[in-house]
Amino acid sequence: MKYLQPHMILPRLWTALAVMFLLAHPVKAADISQFVGSFTGSAMVESSDGTSVLRDMNVKISKVGNGFNVQWTSSTHKPDGRIKSKSTSVKFVPTDRSGIYAAAMKKNVFGHDVQHDPMKGEPFVWGRIVGDTLTVFSLYVDEAGSYEMQQYDRTLAEGGLQLRFSFLQNGGEHRSVSTFLKRH
Repeated sequence: MKYLQPHMILPRLWTALAVMFLLAHPVKAADISQFVGSFTGSAMVESSDGTSVLRDMNVKISKVGNGFNVQWTSSTHKPDGRIKSKSTSVKFVPTDRSGIYAAAMKKNVFGHDVQHDPMKGEPFVWGRIVGDTLTVFSLYVDEAGSYEMQQYDRTLAEGGLQLRFSFLQNGGEHRSVSTFLKRH
């Protein structure tokens, strides 16, 4: 019979305790229902030229089949009084990995939802839910092989969502915005 050396007992004991804890307290599956709703807010956003502009933001999150849809609009107030709006709507479907969702942005020849191809200049989009935060990532690869990454963190907060938007180019943060979006 082989006996454990004293220095081997403590690490194995900690491992056994960790496994027992995880079995007794399973991780709750990510659930979109807590994020479902319509949200609005505004933020001052610094432009690349150093000026600040007011931007209104609207987000609508809804259940769709076994997945969900996130629709968002950003409206920029121009100095001359014009308002420039950009809207995006993305359907997400569950993957085999808990809490991670694939964007169903187009249909293939068989009618199945598929993601865009970043090598064709299309955005590769996915989402995840970790705790009380729904994050949407968008990756763009340009013709020179450089990349841009957008990250939208929408964290549940009293009365709405705390939005944090980050825009990265080739690893460096180009812009970020943080604001509260009120639930309606």
